[in-house]
Amino acid sequence: MKDLIVRFNLSDDKYITAVRLVAGAVCALAETDVEAANDFKVSVTEGVIMLRNSGCEEVEIAFSCEGGVNASVTGFGGTPHAAENDFSVTLLSALLSGFDMEEKDGVVKRLLLRL
Repeated sequence: MKDLIVRFNLSDDKYITAVRLVAGAVCALAETDVEAANDFKVSVTEGVIMLRNSGCEEVEIAFSCEGGVNASVTGFGGTPHAAENDFSVTLLSALLSGFDMEEKDGVVKRLLLRL
């Protein structure tokens, strides 16, 4: 599978629900077990919420299942600002085998999620 890219505005929570379905579909393509798929869906959702809490207006998620299930979650627009992300970072670190966060001046710009 080539990368599947989803981009949407963070003003409507319905898109967050839809992206959970996409994350689940990517896991199904990679033949991931149900527990791991649920962890990945929670992780993608948490990443999107982190970017929204950091003031981003839009998010783009590039999903891939080559070499494992991965997502690159990038925020755009809005009025970026530093946000409290300790709980989210702890959760993502616990649920994923790999998690990287790109920040600039305390503002989250991009998350790399690896199941």
